[in-house]
Formats: sequence, structure tokens, C-alpha cells
Amino acid sequence: MKVLFIEYPKCSTCQKAKKHLLSLGVEVEARHIVEDTPSVEELTAWWKRSGLPLKKFFNTSGNLYKELHMKERFPLMREEEQLKLLSEHGMLIKRPLLVTEQVVLVGFKEENYTNLCSQS
Repeated sequence: MKVLFIEYPKCSTCQKAKKHLLSLGVEVEARHIVEDTPSVEELTAWWKRSGLPLKKFFNTSGNLYKELHMKERFPLMREEEQLKLLSEHGMLIKRPLLVTEQVVLVGFKEENYTNLCSQS
């Protein structure tokens, strides 16, 4: 199984998730969330594939989220504006993102990664 793994390499959660994937024998195509920030089109496709509310794609505990006053701004923004903002600021995106042809996982829960990788 090969997956696209959107990460911030210095993030300890991303490191743990990547290590877990490798231990499961998964081929990982890693992509730096800041140096190669996902486009609006990619984010839109992944959001729809995930079945999650768009807010789940935001790193609500990150410094940038707080600096941009997103807690107040978010409810007033249209989805298109939210997606554009995510595509402009990789650090606003909840990480890691695990992307396959069928599934998108946001954040890291070991059991979700294990279950997904055991299905292939």
C-alpha cells in the first residue's frame, strides 16, 4: 500500500504517525505541509473524501490559528474562504493528513492507521 502523507517534519505527532506507517510496511510518499502546501483543489477533494466537517482540517491548537483570531472569524467565513486560507497557510492545516484513493485521515489515531492499512 502506498499513501500520501502530508506532514510537518518537526511535529512529534507526524513523526510518530510516520514511524507507525513504516512499521506496518506502508510505502509513504511524504510531503512537507509548508514547503508544498496543498492547493484549494486538493483540499476540497480530500475534505469531501474524508466525510468530515471542514473545521476538522484546521489546526485549532496552533499558534497561527490563534494569531489570526480564527475562533471568531471561522463561523463568519464561507467554505471557499476557509479552503483558500488553508491553501495559503500550511500551518493552519491539522496534521498529519493521510491520503489514499478512498480515504483521508486527519490527525493521528494509531488504531485508525492500523485499521486502514490492514484493509489493503
